[in-house]
Amino acid sequence: MLRKGVDRVIKRRFHLPKPSEIWRNAPKENAECVVIGAGVVGLAVARELSLKGKEVLVLDSAPTFGTATSSRNSEVIHAGIYYPPDSLKARFCVRGRNLLYQYCSQRGIPHDQIGKLIVATGASEIPKLSELFNRGIRNGVEDLRMLDASEAIKMEPELHCVKALLSPASGIVDSHSLMLSLVGEAETNGATFSYNTAVIGGHLEGNQMALHVYEIKTLANWDGEIPLQPDLLLIPKFVVNSSGLSAPALAKRFQGLNTATIPPACYARGSYFTLSNSDSSRRPPFKHLIYPIPEEGGLGVHVTLDLDGQIKFGPDVEWIHHHVPDTTKFLNRFDYSVNAERVARFYPEIRKYYPNLKDGSLLTGYSGIRPKLHGPGQSATDFVIQVGYSGIRPKLHGPGQSATDFVIQGEDIHGVGGLVNLYGIESPGLTSSMAIAEYVAAMLLGG
Repeated sequence: MLRKGVDRVIKRRFHLPKPSEIWRNAPKENAECVVIGAGVVGLAVARELSLKGKEVLVLDSAPTFGTATSSRNSEVIHAGIYYPPDSLKARFCVRGRNLLYQYCSQRGIPHDQIGKLIVATGASEIPKLSELFNRGIRNGVEDLRMLDASEAIKMEPELHCVKALLSPASGIVDSHSLMLSLVGEAETNGATFSYNTAVIGGHLEGNQMALHVYEIKTLANWDGEIPLQPDLLLIPKFVVNSSGLSAPALAKRFQGLNTATIPPACYARGSYFTLSNSDSSRRPPFKHLIYPIPEEGGLGVHVTLDLDGQIKFGPDVEWIHHHVPDTTKFLNRFDYSVNAERVARFYPEIRKYYPNLKDGSLLTGYSGIRPKLHGPGQSATDFVIQVGYSGIRPKLHGPGQSATDFVIQGEDIHGVGGLVNLYGIESPGLTSSMAIAEYVAAMLLGG
């Protein structure tokens, strides 16, 4: 796939050749469909395109699939309650959830529709809970039911709340098994996967985006600034930028793309802590997912069970304020360590709905980085769907609003034929993955 034996890094900082000269010397190959990023959404897109008879090449800088956000989340199948009606998140979550349950059932992928309780722990939170109930109904979520405290506590004796919203449609899934199945099905239909392969830019040749493709070893000493000769210029008919955390940075390096259409990139680290075996070995304290009222930047520190019954709490929201270098974004060099001192913030949050949590019972778990299109202090309740642009910079949010919806842009937005950019694909991205894949395939192929 990539021409081997090319291991060149340009180290001279002066008298560098022009970028066009560097591109001219790189070998070229054509392709039909290229998906950049082998997370769960990229895999679902690759599968969908391959099922439609297209030749698909998936490129990822990691040694295997799903190493970033797709493997560092709660593994929850969301029902579709939280998102503004008619938003992409609402539409894709409800559609994707149904597709996902059907897919997992048919292929024996481990999952469990255990249900969720969203809880109000004080009277002041009841109006917000009612708002979520009404929003879920408008989004088409089935079987939602408001419970008084006694009904909820009968279901979950360890729970403290004054009112709860029951969502029977929520569940959990083994995300690795899901992704493994998507890879296998895509490969069965002719898709090819090239790992340790990064796309860090592109330029227009005619109205097609020529991708600048590099083997990871070429980038070993790259500082993110010095122009490099690509190992390969890949010229596809269709390109899907599903690179997750690096999607906006990559789009900015697509020369010829209207940069006014690229949203800002913000990042939030979410940490998880697990309940120690001594506290959960006899009987896990909860049988359902337990969620507080949503907070800024996330859904709050909630209770998640894995398929073995292990309890974990999280994620919290830790905004990454410092500048994130392109090398970090493209090569997934984010800091995924969990600061053990953050556990002190978890105990009071969890005890609002689980007052019997014992001191010292939380163990350090793992963390994930979420690609955000808004920063701290911005509302996570409003949205604006981008419909086009002119000579004026299009806004992804208005005053007091934030671009919290998925942003999926095709030629009608950015002006480049055959290119789809996916931005801000965070929660409920896992649940929505197969619905997003349907949508992207329709954008590219029609129908």
